[in-house]
Amino acid sequence: MTATLAQIWRHPIKGVGAEPLEHVTLSQGKCLPYDRHWAIAQDGARMDPDAPVWVPCMNFVRGAKAQTLMAITARMNGEIVTLNHPDLTEIVVHPERDAAALIDWLRPLYPENRPAPARVVAALGRGMTDSDFPSVAILGLSSLRALSQKAGRALDPRRFRGNLWLEGTAPWEEFDLVGRTLRIGDAELIVRERITRCRATHGNPDTGRADTDVLSLLEDGWGHQDFGVYAEVVTGGDIRCGDVIA
Repeated sequence: MTATLAQIWRHPIKGVGAEPLEHVTLSQGKCLPYDRHWAIAQDGARMDPDAPVWVPCMNFVRGAKAQTLMAITARMNGEIVTLNHPDLTEIVVHPERDAAALIDWLRPLYPENRPAPARVVAALGRGMTDSDFPSVAILGLSSLRALSQKAGRALDPRRFRGNLWLEGTAPWEEFDLVGRTLRIGDAELIVRERITRCRATHGNPDTGRADTDVLSLLEDGWGHQDFGVYAEVVTGGDIRCGDVIA
């Protein structure tokens, strides 16, 4: 495999905003720094509000329940997050200190028939990834192009809320990496498992409107609903766009 790291993304608030990065420092056994650092628990979430730990994604506000959220962009400065959406005015918040303002800002984007956004939480020591271990999501741009060809339109990488996008792999070659250790920059990651997708991918990240049935495209074209792989950082270090994958 001859590939390079083409894009780095983080999502400071689970399901709420994506931010591109040029470089980042990974730590052993941790998520990408500040990726899913915060999450917005919905009414009825099964977790201790005073000592939140990792719980499954069904407890949170996320794009699978409201594709409108997919059009939110994020930008971090320290722990201050600036959020934008094409249908709303910009908001600048510290997600925990300004939780009430953040939730009020989100309400117009969230369906009334879903459990309402209730509170902002931060898991102790890790991000609220969809995986039950602190993961980094790795995806292939060639796979995205193959899926885009099947869809008949260019699909934005933000639909898949990945962390590291590779250029130079063959379509779906990332699935063959399960069990392998990859070196990216100064870091090493072991690829653990494939990522099964949800309806969040149907949302257009420019408009926040569902416009492509990605799950049906995957099933019809390749007989599964997987896109990308989860990896675990086994050696920390600096990574940056352009790094060669070894």
